[in-house]
Amino acid sequence: MKVNAITRRKFRTRSRIKKQGSGKPRLSVHRSPKHIYVQLIDDVNGTTIVAASSAEGAIKKSLKSTGNVEAAKKVGAEIGKRAVAAKIENVVFDRGSFRYHGRIKALAEAAREAGLKF
Repeated sequence: MKVNAITRRKFRTRSRIKKQGSGKPRLSVHRSPKHIYVQLIDDVNGTTIVAASSAEGAIKKSLKSTGNVEAAKKVGAEIGKRAVAAKIENVVFDRGSFRYHGRIKALAEAAREAGLKF
């Protein structure tokens, strides 16, 4: 099976995170051209604790476009708010195969401002 560069980068990032994570929930980000999705995942139990995306009704209605930095900031703030409500503060950031700039960086900074530590 041929594995492309994106898949290799994703696995490399995820393996580093699992080594460093030591039981902390993983803040996993996925970015598409139209939306940005984020989940807080408990890898020990294999469950999603909380999730947010720019495709959700409340966030989508408040934005002109759902695929830009402004949308990422709103999603980051929302996931931070939901995580704090679920009594989770320390997480490990999983950017997947995406570079840490633009929308990914904006989401991470907004989540930090909302109370998450990573």
